[in-house]
Amino acid sequence: MQDTELLQEGLALMGLGMGFVFVFLTVLVVVTTLMSLIVRRLAPEPAPSAPDGPRPPATRQEDGELMAVIGAALHRHRQRHRR
Repeated sequence: MQDTELLQEGLALMGLGMGFVFVFLTVLVVVTTLMSLIVRRLAPEPAPSAPDGPRPPATRQEDGELMAVIGAALHRHRQRHRR
């Protein structure tokens, strides 16, 4: 085989492979888009949920408990990860 023939066959094989991948990905995008449209038409709309109102402010006792828990977690972390 000549070098030019080998190069031509390699380029043809490369073109065929790239063409196959391009066609496959195009079909994949089209099928996914169609599937999304079908699901949107067939799926029921979600019921509107009641908006959550503003949360009441935390009490002083809850703030103290939260600070104690955070302090204990930091202390334990620092004990485990000493340098």
